[in-house]
Amino acid sequence: MPEASTPLEPEDICLSEGQVAALSELGRRRCVEVEETLIRAGDLTWDFYVVLAGKAAVVESRGTPYERLVSLHGPRRFVGELGLLTGEAAFYSAVAVEAGEVLAVPGGQIRSLVTSDPDFGDLILRAFLIRRSILVGVGVGLRIVGSRYSADTRRLRDFVARNQLPAKWLDLEEDKGAEALLTHLGVPPQETPIVISYGQRLLRNPSNAELAAAIGLPAPSSRKSSCDLLVVGSGPAGLSAAVYGASEGMETVVLDGVATGGQAGLSSRIENYLGFPAGLSGAELAVRAVIQAKKFGAKFAVPAEVMSVIRDDGQFTVRLDDGNAMVGASMVIATGARYRRLDLPSLERFEKASVYYAASQAEAMMCQDKPIVIVGSGNSAGQATAFLSNFASSVTLIVRGPELGASMSRYLIDRIVRLDNVTVLAGTQVQELIGDSALEAVSVSDSSGQRRVLDAKALFIFIGMAPATGWLGDLVELDDHGFVRTGSDARSAHNAWQTSALETSQPGVFAVGDVRSGSTKRVAAAVGEGAMAIRLAFQRMQFR
Repeated sequence: MPEASTPLEPEDICLSEGQVAALSELGRRRCVEVEETLIRAGDLTWDFYVVLAGKAAVVESRGTPYERLVSLHGPRRFVGELGLLTGEAAFYSAVAVEAGEVLAVPGGQIRSLVTSDPDFGDLILRAFLIRRSILVGVGVGLRIVGSRYSADTRRLRDFVARNQLPAKWLDLEEDKGAEALLTHLGVPPQETPIVISYGQRLLRNPSNAELAAAIGLPAPSSRKSSCDLLVVGSGPAGLSAAVYGASEGMETVVLDGVATGGQAGLSSRIENYLGFPAGLSGAELAVRAVIQAKKFGAKFAVPAEVMSVIRDDGQFTVRLDDGNAMVGASMVIATGARYRRLDLPSLERFEKASVYYAASQAEAMMCQDKPIVIVGSGNSAGQATAFLSNFASSVTLIVRGPELGASMSRYLIDRIVRLDNVTVLAGTQVQELIGDSALEAVSVSDSSGQRRVLDAKALFIFIGMAPATGWLGDLVELDDHGFVRTGSDARSAHNAWQTSALETSQPGVFAVGDVRSGSTKRVAAAVGEGAMAIRLAFQRMQFR
C-alpha cells in the first residue's frame, strides 16, 4: 500500500492509558488479521476503533482502481471521523494492515461520552474536526462531476461546502479525467452533474435532499409531525434556541434548508466570541452546538426548506418543499439574512462560475494562486480577506466608504493591513465584470471617477444583508426592509397584548438573530437572543 498523501494530524491526538482503560468498559477487544475490514465506506452505523496493537489504515475507494491511502494509525490512536458524531455514513474504509488487536466501541457510546467527559470530548472533537478539514482539503469522499457553468453543479458544490462534507469536484471544462470517467460510467454530458458516493453509488443530478439521504443526513418525517417548539433556521441563534429549548424539556425540532451554522458556519475564524481567545471556526461552533442540542433531545431536519407557515387552532404549521408539514406550539424564526447582490448587468452570467457569497475552504481551493477581488466593508468581508489571502496570489478589497473602521472590527483591520498580498481600495465601486466564459478582470472607479482594471479570477461579495422572510407571508409584522419586528416595535392597533422583547406581532412566535429588525449582527448577540427567546417561549406556554 502506498504512503499516505494527506497531511498528518498532531501527534498529541492519542489516547492516554486511562482513557483506553475507560473505553474498554464500553467496548470489546478483539484480534484482527491483515486486510481485515473494520469500517466500510457507506456504512450508516459504524464503531469507533482504538488500535491496541498493530496498525490500521484509512483508505479511500478501497478495492477500486482509484484506491488511495489516507492515513495510518498505530497503538493508542483511534479510527473515526466527524460523521460518527453527526450521523453521516462513513466516507472511507478502514482496514488492518498489520495483525494485531483493536478495541471496538459502539458509536452511540462515543456520542454519549463526548458530551459527558470534557477531556475526552475535547480530544475527540478536535481530532474529528481536524480530520474532516483534511478530508475536505484533499478531496476525499464524494465526487461531483459537472460543468462550472451548470447551476446544478454550483448548487451541489454549495451544499457540500455548507455542510462541510468531504468532496472533490471534477470540472468538465478543464479536467480531462472527468470526461474519461463519464465515458467509463456510460453517462452522457447532458445528464450531468453526477455525484459518486463511496466509490460505487451513482446519483444523477440529485436534489439536495436526495444527496443528504444518500449520506445519512437526517430528513424530515414523511408525515405531519408536532412538537412543542419549531426552530426555523440553524445559525448561531437557531442552534442556541435548540440547545436551551431541548434542555428545558421542550420537544424541539430544528429545520434548515441547506446546512447548520448559517452565515457564521462559513466563517474561517471567529475571534471575538467570548471564551475562545484563540478563536474558533464557524464550522466548529456549529458542530459543537448540534452535538449539544442532540444531547438534550433536539431533532434536526437538514435540508428541509420551509415554504410557508399558517396559524391554525393556536399552533403553527410549516409546509416544507417536499410537501411534508411540521406543527409547533411555539416557533422561533432564526432564518437569518443573505448577502445582497451587486447591481451589475453581467453579474448573473458570472455567478455560474466566478462570483461567490461565501468564503469556505471549497471556495478557497477554487482560487488557489489566483488574483481575486472582495467587495464589502463589514466583518464578513474582513474575515474572508484574511482567510483567502492564504490561498490567492493577491486579494483586492473594494470598500465603498472612505475607510474600513466604520463597520469592521479593529482586530480584523489590523490583521488586513499587515498582509503583504492584500490591497485595500477605499472610496471605490465595481463598475463592470470582464471576461467571456469566466471572469478575467474587474473594472472599478474611485470617488473622483477615475477607472482602473484589476485582474480577478473570482469575485466575492459581502455587501449587506437581505432577510430570509419570504416564507412568513403575513403571519408577522415586518419592517420596511423586510426584517421581523419584535417587542414594542411589533405592537399594532389590533394587538392589545403586551409583547416581550423578542416576541413578534404573533403571540408564541419569536424572532432572533440577523432576521430580527434592529438586531446586532454578531454571533454572541445571536446566541444570547436564542437563549432568551426560549425563556420567553417557556413563559408563554405556561400561561396558555
